[in-house]
Amino acid sequence: MSLLEVKDLSFAYKNGVQIIERINFTLNKGDCLAIKGPNGSGKTTLAKLLTRILRPTGGHILLEGKDISELTLADIGKKIGYVMQNPERQVFSHTVEEDIAFSLRHRGFKSEEVEKKIDKMLDFFELNRYRKTSPFILSRGEQQRLAIASVLVLEPKILLLDEPTTGLDPLRKKRLELMLRELYYNGTTLIVISHDHKFLSKLFNKELCIENGLMREDML
Repeated sequence: MSLLEVKDLSFAYKNGVQIIERINFTLNKGDCLAIKGPNGSGKTTLAKLLTRILRPTGGHILLEGKDISELTLADIGKKIGYVMQNPERQVFSHTVEEDIAFSLRHRGFKSEEVEKKIDKMLDFFELNRYRKTSPFILSRGEQQRLAIASVLVLEPKILLLDEPTTGLDPLRKKRLELMLRELYYNGTTLIVISHDHKFLSKLFNKELCIENGLMREDML
């Protein structure tokens, strides 16, 4: 059974403007999927459809064989961790550790387990020294690492990143690449939306090109 299957997926606004049209692709465990295309081609719309922020006007999305229309947002969030194009919009707590802990406490994890998971994320993302720091004063790269840590702490099977290299210098891009590579080696399936073709070519083994709402699937 596929981890994620998209069948004849379409999306149009109420005014009839078609953004996504009859998209089909399959994602298996262990895939690293790159989604490319020009601005306005429908890439972010596709991400919002995959996480049910938007509902399709046609077709189906199956997550481990279940149509996501039948799942709650919480159920989807446990399996697909979504980091938006602007990571500063995903930080909201008083401190870095509180931001990572929020989803765990919301789901009823015990305090001892929460602390262990916070420590693990702070170590992995090199954020230990910012533990008690306000996330709003971090650099963009640090906020991005925090946003990823905050979704990854729930151990989703799929990590979906939208334009993660925007605003990053070459050194921070390299660090992001190494971090994603380690996540992949540790069993996380990756989907990254980006116009940065050079960055995408270094890690991903599957490619989806989207233009004017239409998509083509190729092997890199």
